Amino acid sequence: MIAASALHAYFAMQVIYVRRKCKVSPPVTSGPPEFERIFRAQANCTEYFPIFLSLLWVAGVFSHQVLAACCGVLYLIARYQYFSGYARCAQGRLAPLYLSAGVLFILIGLSVTGLLIYFVPHPCFLFPK
Repeated sequence: MIAASALHAYFAMQVIYVRRKCKVSPPVTSGPPEFERIFRAQANCTEYFPIFLSLLWVAGVFSHQVLAACCGVLYLIARYQYFSGYARCAQGRLAPLYLSAGVLFILIGLSVTGLLIYFVPHPCFLFPK
């Protein structure tokens, strides 16, 4: 989670840098295309951050810690590539976006599976032979 927070701090710093470079003062959120791409990339990553953290936590607690951690690292790499690709051109965000969405779906699967195993009694335990 520290790495994820550091990555989001980096994204925020990039927005500050491009605001100064393009002379776009807050609270304005429109400006040159370079600014708008970086601003949107940072906003999009921030929108998915709570979903990612929640799924990572649930998958790590109720499923498999190492697998959840590997998914977390892969997600952060994909989000960095998303941000970098979006900063260059809007089309550069698509492949990393699909990768990060796929990792989120894996985390959803791990979370649901872990929660079902933990909270739903297995029939073999209810009716022993």
